[in-house]
Order: sequence, then structure tokens, then C-alpha cells
Amino acid sequence: MSTLTEAPPPLTPTAPEKKPPRRRGRLVPYWLLLPGILWLLVFFALPMIYQASTSVQTGSLEEGYKVTWHFATYWDALSEYYPQFLRSVLYAGSATILCLILGYPLAYLIAFRAGRWRNLIMILVIAPFFTSFLIRTLAWKTILADGGPVVGALNTLHVLDVTGWLGMTEGDRVLATPLAVVCGLTYNFLPFMILPLYTSLERIDGRLHEAAGDLYAKPWVTFRKVTFPLSMPGVVSGTLLTFIPAAGDYVNADLLGSTDTRMVGNVIQSQFLRILDYPTAAALSFILMAAILVMVTVYIRKSGTEDLV
Repeated sequence: MSTLTEAPPPLTPTAPEKKPPRRRGRLVPYWLLLPGILWLLVFFALPMIYQASTSVQTGSLEEGYKVTWHFATYWDALSEYYPQFLRSVLYAGSATILCLILGYPLAYLIAFRAGRWRNLIMILVIAPFFTSFLIRTLAWKTILADGGPVVGALNTLHVLDVTGWLGMTEGDRVLATPLAVVCGLTYNFLPFMILPLYTSLERIDGRLHEAAGDLYAKPWVTFRKVTFPLSMPGVVSGTLLTFIPAAGDYVNADLLGSTDTRMVGNVIQSQFLRILDYPTAAALSFILMAAILVMVTVYIRKSGTEDLV
């Protein structure tokens, strides 16, 4: 009688042991972030700390400045120069609205209607950046010169009469008036509005427009219900990129305006380089940054785009 022996079970390959990730590999992302962190520390954090210490100093240029924690400098600067702060917000806000009115149709054209001309139009939008900011602003002095074709056309259309009633111009001239400053700000910062708008509009799926048409929506309804809401991230980004640098600008007000159109940037520049009152200049800089930060935070919350910007 033969005995049957059971065959041994087949050998199953065992998975190799997973080695724990090396510590060096986990530190690679932090090493990659190190250059950016060093850049921010050297060119942002350290100057901010130095400016903060300067704003609470007292003394003079001859005797030297010492940190005495004189926080009253902030109140003195704000109470003396609040008209320039209000003027900066007004001019920057006006330029931002004009940039949005002018830039949105152009961005819409590039995104949906430009076709093979898209790249050419984009180059024309970016082309001003190849010229110095100072030269571009000086060119507007020629464009808006008294007796020039622009001023003549505005007089013919009685535009200067209306703007004069609004306090934007004086008499029959545009230079050295708030209108000239706002025009300069609008021109110089218009590309900062167009580029985010174009990027946001280009991402919209064209099938959404087709679906709106299939549901018998008119073009204006499609724009109001579909296009504009989906482009809100670009609107918010563009307005921020335009308003923030425009509020601190001093070149346009200096070259195209007068003493009555000085913005807070002109005051800071004058305090730093002419009057040499460094604590007041530093305090004005911090007040401006704080005011812009508060306005930007409120604007983003009201627009409901905290997770999209």
C-alpha cells in the first residue's frame, strides 16, 4: 500500500522590505525653498525691520537719530498728510476703474475674437514695458501739452468743461491737473490689468457659451451670467495689481501734476531725499502699507474670491 505525500505549497514571493525614506530626501523641498527665503529675508524682512526702528526714532541729521519708541510720529504724520493719503486712494481708485473699463473689452477680444492676431495684440500690450517708466510718463507731457491736438479735441467736445466742474481740470489745460495724473496712472498700469484678465478669460470653456446659447440666452445675459462671474479671479487680481502700485506711485504726480496733486508717495520721497526727516518718512510708509493691506483684505472678502486669488 503506497502512501500519498502532500505536495509542498507553492512558494509565494515576499515583497521586499520598504526602507524608510532617507532624511536627506525629506529635506530636499526645504533646500529648494532656501534661496527664496534668503531673498525675502535680505531684501524684504530686514529692510522692514530697519524701517520700523527708524519710524520710532527721534533726533536730527546733525546729532544723529536714536530709538526712543516715539510712536507719536505716526499720529503726527497722519494728521499732517492725510489729504495726500486721500488723494492717493482717489487717484489710484480712479485709474483702477478706468483700467478695468478699458482693459476688459481688450482682454475679451484677445481671448475669444483675436484668432491669429492674438500673439500680435499681446505683444502690443506688453511692448510699453520695453521702454523706461520715466520716459513713458514724460511722453504724456507732450501728449497733454497746452495747445496740443489732445487738449484742442477735448475743448471742442467740451470735455474740459465737465472735468473742470468735477475738479479734475483747471481752465483749458490738462497738464498739472488731477486728470493728467489719473491719465498717466491709467496708461502706465493698464497692462497689469489686461494680462490677469486675459489669463482668466482664456481658461473659460467655450462650450459654456454654446450651452448658454442653446438655452436661448442673449449675448448680454451670457456675459452677465457666465463670462463675468467666471472671470472674477482675473478681475480681482488685475485690480489689486493696478491699485497697489498706483497708490504708492509718485512719478506721475511729480511729472504730470502740481503741488495741489501731490500723492503720499511724493511726500515720502520728499521726506527721505530732501527734508531728510527719516522717522516721518518711515512712519508714512508703514501707514500706507497698513492702509493698503486693510483695503485689500476687505476687498477680497467682499468679492468672495479668497480661494481664487
